[in-house]
Amino acid sequence: MKRYRWLNAPQQWSGDESHLHVVTDGATDFWRETWYGFKRFSGHFYGTEVNGDFTFQAHIQADFKTLYDQAGIMLVADETCWLKAGIEYNDGQPAIGSVLTQGHSDWTTGVFPGNARNFWMRLTRRGDSLRLQYSADGNVWPLLRLFHLKAQHCRVGVMCCTPERAGLAVDFSELTLTPPLDKALHDLS
Repeated sequence: MKRYRWLNAPQQWSGDESHLHVVTDGATDFWRETWYGFKRFSGHFYGTEVNGDFTFQAHIQADFKTLYDQAGIMLVADETCWLKAGIEYNDGQPAIGSVLTQGHSDWTTGVFPGNARNFWMRLTRRGDSLRLQYSADGNVWPLLRLFHLKAQHCRVGVMCCTPERAGLAVDFSELTLTPPLDKALHDLS
C-alpha cells in the first residue's frame, strides 16, 4: 500500500486514503505568476510518491460557493512543475478546469455537464504523456486535457484550496492508484 502524506496540511481534517474529509484554511492556493504575478504553493495536497506509469482516480464532493473555491486531483514534481485539476468556482458558477505549471501556470476552464458538487477525476501517465479525464457519474470519462510532463519522480493525490476564504468542506473517496489503464484515447469508459 502506498503511503499518503500532506503538503500544507489543513487545520481540520480526518480520515485516510479510503475516505478523507477536509475543511480548507483561508488564503490557500497553488498558482505561479501568470496574469496575477504572484507565486502561491500553500494549497492542501494529500499525495503519495509515484515513479513510472500509473492511473490515479478519486471521487470528490464539495459545495463550491466562493470565487476560486477548488478541489480535485494533483500531480506534483516540485514547486515549479505541477498539475491541479477539478472543479473551481469562477464567473459565478463551478467549472471544470485544470492548471498546468511548468515554470508559469496556465489555466483552462469550461462548463461542467453534471452536478459539480459530486464528481470524479482520473489521471493516467504513460511515459512523458499524461491523460486527464473527469466524470459526472463515475462511468463516462471525457478527456479534459492531454499534456507532456517530463518529470518522472512525482507525488499524486487530491488537493483543495480557498484563496478568498476558509471553510470549504471537501470529501475525497475512492482514491485508487493502479498500473496505467490501457485504453484508447477516445475510449470514454
